[in-house]
Parts: sequence; structure tokens; C-alpha cells
Amino acid sequence: MVIKKLEELVVAGQLPAGLDFARVSVEPPRDPCHGDLATNAAMVLAKAAGLPPRAIAEPLAEALRSAEAVESVEMAGPGFINLRLGADFWRERLAEILLAGPAYGDSRLGQGQKVNVEYVSTNPTGPLTVGHARGAVIGDALSSLLAKAGYEVTREYYINDAGAQVDTLARSAHLRYCEALGRDIGEIPEGLYPGDYLKEVGVGLAERHGRALLDQPEEDWLAEVRRFAIDAMMDMIRRDLAALGVEQEVFSSERALVEAGGVEAVLETLEAQGLIYTGVLEPPKGKRPDDWEPRPQTLFRATAFGDDVDRPLKKSDGTWTYFAGDMAYHLDKFRRGAEVMIDVWGADHSGHIKRMKAAVSALTEDRSRLEVLICQLVTLTRGGEPVRMSKRAGTFVTLREVLEEVGKDVVRFIMLTRRNDAPLDFDLEKVMEQSRDNPVFYVHYAHARARSVLRHAAEACPGIAQDPAALAVGPLHLLTDSDELGLIKSLAGWPRLVESAAEAYEPHRVAFYLYDLASAFHGLWNRGNEDASLRFLLPDQPELTAARLALVQGLAFVIASGLIVFGVEPVEELR
Repeated sequence: MVIKKLEELVVAGQLPAGLDFARVSVEPPRDPCHGDLATNAAMVLAKAAGLPPRAIAEPLAEALRSAEAVESVEMAGPGFINLRLGADFWRERLAEILLAGPAYGDSRLGQGQKVNVEYVSTNPTGPLTVGHARGAVIGDALSSLLAKAGYEVTREYYINDAGAQVDTLARSAHLRYCEALGRDIGEIPEGLYPGDYLKEVGVGLAERHGRALLDQPEEDWLAEVRRFAIDAMMDMIRRDLAALGVEQEVFSSERALVEAGGVEAVLETLEAQGLIYTGVLEPPKGKRPDDWEPRPQTLFRATAFGDDVDRPLKKSDGTWTYFAGDMAYHLDKFRRGAEVMIDVWGADHSGHIKRMKAAVSALTEDRSRLEVLICQLVTLTRGGEPVRMSKRAGTFVTLREVLEEVGKDVVRFIMLTRRNDAPLDFDLEKVMEQSRDNPVFYVHYAHARARSVLRHAAEACPGIAQDPAALAVGPLHLLTDSDELGLIKSLAGWPRLVESAAEAYEPHRVAFYLYDLASAFHGLWNRGNEDASLRFLLPDQPELTAARLALVQGLAFVIASGLIVFGVEPVEELR
């Protein structure tokens, strides 16, 4: 509406031609007292138009006053414009919600742009922990959010199966193999993985190989045991992810990529651009010159793309660096069609962002870009007391244990109640409380209440058709209470929330929105308890009841739409 009126002003000669309207925003103001919508059009166009903001705001405000849905227009400050829309406009939005159902909010914003979201990607050396679950949920919910916003999304897991950690896994598994065959292995040696989860791997090796791998040199069994153990760990991880409701279409192997010449493809690509050279780096920060030996290395000119230093691609023993492998992986994703790559990493990888962004920029010649979401740590507590986790010591609490205690939906929702870059406290007792302070319960309760109203209406008011299409053409003009209209305005904000959260890569915004929506609905419910005329079901007033059932059904659809993005099942009733 605002853009249309601006275009009309250009045609009328009141604004110069060629103005870029991309920065013009139309959003609800922070203070609802200022109106339903506010636009910054006059402020962002003033410089390009060569006019003072109010010289743009005044004719624009006058033009907007003639718009069909606009009830009032006010100018504020140097040129902001506040709009109030008529009640009929908002009631029409409710009808749209009813006709769309949970698909309400689907958008074509992404225009099918191909986005690769890579998440979890933990080393395949053990089962997933609660910390891993945070990245899994954020990546999965972001993927769903982007898909709803019209992007073509690939969900991917990168198997880090080429480093020293998988050799350590193989040695640990071989020890458990010896144990399975009756050997007394004593204390697990320092540096190996001590977790009991490897006992099953040892039994599996014994069943497959019998005693053939006993007392053999490591070089004779390492590769086979490593492959077997990695497969076993990935089977476990896949089961854990499935229990969390995470399904990824692509699992990429680092080892397979390197063996297929992935790093050589990186060198070939960068050499063609003159971005590879042999040089000597300065000592790393914090190291004295006598702690460090300068030597010629194969280097990537990362500084040409915003990194702090150029980066080595080979280690002193001639093998590829981890960075070289990561470059190969991102080049592979680009060659598979990724126009945008989103990596969800743990907090310990934040120092790698600059170098990887530089690498993607160079390897794709800026035809793709990398975005990185860092997930801060999860503090697991029970009644406020820390639950200790230590993967290497074998005393960590697995994701599976937490899922069995509180359930998939609770884990997923709680993981999305904070920004990914903020620490998260996860209290196993508090997340099960039935109170307003528990967002999982509060949102579920709103949906269950709405469904309860609709079920009771079928009994108390059997003459009212509850088909959403019938409700959409019902007497919605009877929704006149300010809180009813306020709830509709909140519901109508869902499509904008989907697009803004998708553009910012911030699925946690959905959790905040759902909580506020639930709060508004519970408030309306409570008013009905205090004033019988505001109840949803008034059997002696079937038309008003039908209008209010439309509002309740619209709320249920929007909450369900948000929970589906989260991978959380909307509940019909709370038990």
C-alpha cells in the first residue's frame, strides 16, 4: 500500500523518478498507542529525492488517507507516518487465516533460492549430548523456517571422519573388542574414550571377526576397526537425531571427500586465481619466537578476503590441515548448487568464522556466501543443581536420557527460547512445570484450550458449522471488543514474523511470538471468566458465538503453524 502510493506520487511528479524503495519499511510501531503500522518512507527517501523528510511525508500521508483500509494517518517527528487500519481490514485477515489453515504465513520471499543448512556435524566418537542437541534443533527449525519462507533447503550433516579423533575411536573400540573376548583391559588408558557406549561396538567387532584381530599389529586392524566404529557411532547418532525429530537428507563424509581429491580441487581453483603461494607466517599470538619454528608453507591468501592472516593448507608432516578439508567441503557444497551456506557451529569454533568466510568468497568468486550461527553452551541442571557432563571422561548425560525424561517437544521448544549466541539454562525440573514461567507449557496450553473450546462448541452449539471455510464467511463483524481485535492483529503478524525471522536466521523469534500470542489468548479467556458476555460460547447468541469460534480456530491454526516450524506437535489436550 505504501509503495503503491509512493509510485503514484512519482507518476504525479510529486517525487522524482528512479527512487529505490528497497529500504522503505512498514512495520507495527514499538508502542501500539502510535497506531497499527508505521513507515520510515520519508526518512529513507529524503536524501535521494533531494527533499526534506516532511516534504515527502505530507503528500504521502495525504495519499494514504484515501486508501480503502486506512482509518487515520498521523505524522510524527521529522517525517515518520503512523497508520491506523479499520476493523474490517483486520477481520478480513482472520478470514484469510481460516482459509489457509496452518499453511498461513507461507511465503515466496526466498523465491526458491537454494540454501544448504549444515548442523550437528559432531565428531562420530560417541552419542549426542544436550549441547549437541541445541545446534541440531536450531539448524532443523531454521531449515523449516526458511522452507516456509520460500527457500529451497537442503539439511546436511558433515561427518568428521578423517581426523586423529577417529583413530582414537578405533583404538578405544579395539580395547572393548578385547574385553568382549574375555580379556581384562583394566583401567581405560589416558587419551582413549572410556564411555560404556563402546562396549556394544566391541561386542559387534567380536561377532564379526571372532579372535582374528587379537594380538595383531595396529596397522593390520586400525582401518577396519575405524570403519566399523564410525558406522556404529553414526547409526547411534542417527537414532538419537530421529528421536529428537531431526531428519537430514544428506550425510557427507570428510574422508570420502578427501580421498576423492576434494583438497586438490581447492588448490586447483585457488591457483587459477593466484591465491596460493609458498611463504612463512609470523608466530601465532601468544607464542614467543623460540617456541615456534618458521618454515615455508603452502598458504592461501585469506587476507585478500578479509581474514586477519593468510592460512596454511598443509601441516609440517605434509598432510592437509583441517582448514583445507573444510575448504574442500564448502567447495563441494557450492558445486552441488548451494547459493547460500549456513553452518551451525559450537561455541569453540567461533575463531574459524573469518577464515571460512574468506575461503567461501574465494572458492565461489562471491557466487555463494557463508553464514555461521554459533551456538553457545547449554547448562544442564536439575532443580538448580548442575548436572556434570564430560564426554572424554565417559560421565556425560546423553541426549537420549534427557529425551526419555522430558520428551522431544520439550527439548526442541526450550532450545529455541534463547538466541543461538546466548547461553542457555536447561533445568530438567522447571521445563516440566505447568506454569506461565514455562513457555512450552504456556503455548501448548493455549492450543489445547482453543481445541477444547471447539470441541465443547460442537456439543453446546451443534447448529454452528465449524468448518473453517464456513467460519471465514460468518458474522466476523460482530468481533468488536478491543482485545478480540488485538488478538486478530497479533495473528495477522505471523507472515511478517516468518519473513523477518527467516531473513535474520533467528528461529527463536518464533518462540517469543508464540508466547506473546498465548498470553493474549489466555488474557481473553480470563476476561470471559470475569464477564460472561465475553465468553467464547454463548448458546443463546449463535452468531456471536460463530464469530468467536472463528477467532479461536484462527488462533489454533497460527499456533499450530509456529509449532510445526519448531518440529513440535500441537497438543489437543493437556493431561
